[in-house]
Amino acid sequence: MMGTPADLHEAARRHAADVVRPGVAGWDAAATFPRDASSQAAAAGLLGLFAPASIGGQALSYADGMRVFEELGRGDAAYAFTLSMHNAVTAAIGAFAAPGVRRRWGRALTSGEALGGFSLTEPHAGSDAAAITTRLTPDFSGFRLNGTKAWVTLCGEADVFLVACRTGTERGTSDVAMVVLDAAREGVETVRLYDTMTSAFLPIGEMRLHDVRIEPDEVLAPAGSGFQAALGAIDVARTDIAAIAVGLAVEALEAALAYTRDRALFGGSVLDQQAVQFALADIETDIVAGRLLYQHAAALLGTREGSVAAAHAKRFCPDMALKAAVECAELFGSYGWLKDVSVLPRLVGLARMLQTVDGTREVQRVVIARDLVRRAKALGAPRATNGSGRYVAADVVPADRERIAAPSTAS
Repeated sequence: MMGTPADLHEAARRHAADVVRPGVAGWDAAATFPRDASSQAAAAGLLGLFAPASIGGQALSYADGMRVFEELGRGDAAYAFTLSMHNAVTAAIGAFAAPGVRRRWGRALTSGEALGGFSLTEPHAGSDAAAITTRLTPDFSGFRLNGTKAWVTLCGEADVFLVACRTGTERGTSDVAMVVLDAAREGVETVRLYDTMTSAFLPIGEMRLHDVRIEPDEVLAPAGSGFQAALGAIDVARTDIAAIAVGLAVEALEAALAYTRDRALFGGSVLDQQAVQFALADIETDIVAGRLLYQHAAALLGTREGSVAAAHAKRFCPDMALKAAVECAELFGSYGWLKDVSVLPRLVGLARMLQTVDGTREVQRVVIARDLVRRAKALGAPRATNGSGRYVAADVVPADRERIAAPSTAS
């Protein structure tokens, strides 16, 4: 059943509060991804946010749906990250896959029967995504896929992946394609799972692809358009991450507010101290700024300005979330680092994860700086002064320059 954006925001808030927060410690202890929780998310309409109604999706715009990830980020950032990736894959298959592929996976993904993952990175190709070498080669009536993928989220758990690969051997992006990969197909192997600093329930690792059969209709984006498709998916993911980071910062702030309100100090509470109030006020300002950044990026996704807007949000929000988690932990004093007292140690680790996934802050700076260089090239000559402190535009005609420079005689 389709819901309004407000309905889905509320569903995400309840899911985070009733399912995720109470369950995450057990998920970590078991080191197993909670398929029962993702099934409950599907029942609440959260696994097909941007997918068309024809496959059971909610058909939300990115601007309307992004608040869902902020709410999920308050429950657990790693879990929210997997749902954001799943939603991106589901939307792509619902919008661009061949009819047979859409029938095979569409409703399975929106219903939670199947989980979707996205795979671009390789052991030698992280920030430099154009350096991927996984090959798609013709084989009779279809193709064969060979290569090794790294940092694969839901490695060994997802049922279907979108995989970036190339059809040639030259470095560059002109031959990059994207395919739909059935994870149960012969030749798909989980090589190893990484031992990360947080979220033992979230499988992230390396996946080897050896002569995996790819049917012709499983080529989602052919050579020449695959890299742009990957970048589009990454822009969405970066905006998702920014929203999740804001949710994490809100959770840290509210934990600190509750603790400092109740903790006695000098005849009052810790929260009565002006220095504490100012520290929390700065965190709240950062949260508001982060929310505006991800909402702005969400509204621009798919446009010329979308990539840069997503980079701004991804650069700022995880850094802000880490700062908020650390500063809020400090307000707990020594108790801020005890896992049985505070959620903040976990939030610090999760914020560090958000800084890295889907592009480091340095990569975001590269995207932003390239846009600044393009802007610089489009500018006219620099403004100059005429010696009297008045600025004169360098691109006006000489007669106008003299008129602009002359002192005014008006009273």
